[in-house]
Amino acid sequence: MSVLRAGDLSVRFRPRALTVGAACLAVAAALAVVAIGSGDFPLTPAQVVEILLGGGAPSDAFIVKELRLPRVVTGLAVGAALGLGGAVFQSLVRNPLGSPDILGFTQGASSGVLVTIVVFGGGGAAVAFGAIGGGIVTGLVIMALTGRHGLHGQRLILIGIGIAAILTGVNGYLLTQAQIIDAARAFLWLAGSLNGRGWSDVVPLLIALALIVPFLVLAAARPMRMLEMGDDAAQGLGIGVERVRMGVLVAAVLAIALAAAAAGPVNFVALVAPQLARRLTRAPGPNLVPSMLMGAALLMAADLIGQRAFAGTQLPVGVVTGLIGGGYLVWLLVTERKSGRI
Repeated sequence: MSVLRAGDLSVRFRPRALTVGAACLAVAAALAVVAIGSGDFPLTPAQVVEILLGGGAPSDAFIVKELRLPRVVTGLAVGAALGLGGAVFQSLVRNPLGSPDILGFTQGASSGVLVTIVVFGGGGAAVAFGAIGGGIVTGLVIMALTGRHGLHGQRLILIGIGIAAILTGVNGYLLTQAQIIDAARAFLWLAGSLNGRGWSDVVPLLIALALIVPFLVLAAARPMRMLEMGDDAAQGLGIGVERVRMGVLVAAVLAIALAAAAAGPVNFVALVAPQLARRLTRAPGPNLVPSMLMGAALLMAADLIGQRAFAGTQLPVGVVTGLIGGGYLVWLLVTERKSGRI
């Protein structure tokens, strides 16, 4: 731990955490430049950087700024939101399995979208509102079932797994009742994809992140570190346990729901990113900023793999993260079992 002083102000920071965060940011930026330059009309990284700085030919600038940049910004924002939300959930439940994918929030957002498409025939903005509404309603149901004093630990995980199982069945039923065209639209969204994303898809998420990130990083990070020591210890240090827990949970649910609205249910990024960040930083606490930057880097890497893994075919980013994240989840379960934590 290092302390930076400027007059009467002092800021504590961990050099290793800063180094990891800077490395993740650099990797995410480099992958973003490569992704922008990829496609039927390839551009070199130097050309992409020149265009982003305001230069380049008008035709190249149109391809970069109007066609490819919105997709890449969506991927970065979605990855950051998932990494941030996953870090909050894992900190609250004090368990590496505490991910929105496992606790039912992603399935809730999917249910909201399916209801919007299948029942009401909505599209466009209605699908986004459906995802947000489904995620929020799922969060309220889980909060009600766990109770005020159950929003942490094994109880939240078990109830979340049960809700996820129920919602998976509901989603399957809704798909069987959909018309062919509606079912095709729903399957496309459920795959989790960045294809065809425009500024209208990512702007709501960017606005939400601009509000959520300062709240979590500046106001809630220290209380969350205290909560990881246990409720009694946190209360002894003057932390309003229930107030802090409810505030950060609402912020995380909003981030996850808006990420699902922007790109569909991209699984396992929220599970993997915080764990990788924690292992690299070797720092206690939720590691919010490194987790957020790690999530952005992971999603961009998965999108590039999806674009280039098979010639002539683009895999949705959700398929890639599912394949990689599923293997990680199996490894995590085996590790937790051997350690006696599950």
